[in-house]
Amino acid sequence: MPLVFPSTHPLVLHQLASLRDARTRPPEFRRLVRTLAILLAQEATVDLPTRPVEVPTPLGPSPSWELADRIGIVPILRAGLGMAEGVLELIPDAQVWHVGVYRDEQTLRPMEYYKKLPANPRMTIALVVDPMLATGGSAAHACSVLKAAGVTRIKLISLIAAPEGIAFMSQAMPDVPIHVGVVDDHLNEVGFIYPGLGDAGDRQFATSLD
Repeated sequence: MPLVFPSTHPLVLHQLASLRDARTRPPEFRRLVRTLAILLAQEATVDLPTRPVEVPTPLGPSPSWELADRIGIVPILRAGLGMAEGVLELIPDAQVWHVGVYRDEQTLRPMEYYKKLPANPRMTIALVVDPMLATGGSAAHACSVLKAAGVTRIKLISLIAAPEGIAFMSQAMPDVPIHVGVVDDHLNEVGFIYPGLGDAGDRQFATSLD
């Protein structure tokens, strides 16, 4: 699986268990999504370049480092919103773009319904966030939107991925690294990740019909 990085962090694995649990209510589910997004974003940004700076401390100047990149966060609406909140806690100066995509339940193809991008993008690297990498269509579509806007460096961060989605992304966007909490077994007959956690958007925003 080229450019795919499943997490081995004990805290990620521990919190994924709670996230999957059908008994976890929306408030706790949202908290877990934010926390996992922070942990996975730390792993995804470990190789970002820095440049030396000097900052004043109460006792004198100190050699230090700052990020050389201008980072952008791109949640795929709607489920990616909770992850974006977590990544913003880690990188509060990041620019945030929004791409709204839903999956046609008959064809499983991505359908864009919203896109909000600045006229003059400042980001040099984009972190696309979406809790579930299922078929891969929505993630690949968001990456194509970013590339069309001039963003050449992109990373995808997801909580759970299916092998089918990874295979699709690896073919459609072979230059986009995928940082994921865990890779699950397969997609079921209606395109949901198994065992997964159900619908991440419904569970975050309490819109399940159950």
